[in-house]
Amino acid sequence: MPATLSFTAEELALVRFSVSPMWQVVTSFRVLSQPGLYPVHGPWFDQVRPRLAAAGLLTGRLAALFQAERYIPDFLNPVPGAAGPSLADELAAVRATPEHHLSADLDYYDSRLADRSRAPFVDRLRTHRDAALSELTGEIEQYFQIALAPYWARIRTLLDADVYHRARQVAEYGAARLFNELHPDVSWNSGTLQMLHRQRVLCRDDNAPGLILVPSAFAWNKILTRAAPGDVPQLCYGARGVGTVFARRAPEPSEAVAAVIGRSRALLLAELESPASTTELAARTGMSAGGVSEHLTALRGAGMVSAHRAGRSVLYARTSVADSLLAAAV
Repeated sequence: MPATLSFTAEELALVRFSVSPMWQVVTSFRVLSQPGLYPVHGPWFDQVRPRLAAAGLLTGRLAALFQAERYIPDFLNPVPGAAGPSLADELAAVRATPEHHLSADLDYYDSRLADRSRAPFVDRLRTHRDAALSELTGEIEQYFQIALAPYWARIRTLLDADVYHRARQVAEYGAARLFNELHPDVSWNSGTLQMLHRQRVLCRDDNAPGLILVPSAFAWNKILTRAAPGDVPQLCYGARGVGTVFARRAPEPSEAVAAVIGRSRALLLAELESPASTTELAARTGMSAGGVSEHLTALRGAGMVSAHRAGRSVLYARTSVADSLLAAAV
């Protein structure tokens, strides 16, 4: 039997979208914990996994919460309070998880462990809640800086475009079209949302009407749900066009762009199709590390490049300004 969620007209009017950084954290870590699961994320996987491994983030506190079969504790995905909450806002909500919610999540998590064993950090969450949640959110922030921040401008553009597309569907065709085209496992029939292959029932109580739809750059062909007593239920789905975010493309500096900003800087922008450090860029372009650093400083000052700390190194990434410039010159 599929899981179902029924809507009154008033509840349907309260369906909304949110672009949640924590949902990107959770779904991206699922990709990293299951190598080869989603080939579309291959370029991203190959770039970030070695950096995360070097930082010890693939076997740390966050990893301890990804050991259960088909369940990730709900407290990692608090209800987004806005259409686009910041990571800081969501981490503050994680740290404020009520003790009874945390205990219920961990009880269910334990029940889903195949060998009924758990990482010591899970016990620490029970016995030293405040300190453990603070440690966890600190690690999540570090994970975000390495794995997501260098790509965030592109990811955010993808997610915003998806929300815009879905909103237009509602405006032009109604909610039924939106739900029926969200995912093959999701369908709408006579005021009821049906979801196939759900392990847990998606439910809500009278204090939490509506539904929050959350696009993800990493869910791809999956849907994930989150429902907790007193909270608006959430449905996370794969955003359209994710292949365009992580696809490998050969760097080809545009002659038109080079004529404006110089060949060296144009080459660096082309190479920053994937985030990279000064050392990596110097090795790939043949420039000196000092020269690369000087050009990156100028590009950053012009808003074309952003910098993100990844352990002891700094990763540089193209911004949407640079993406637009390169696209216009093609």
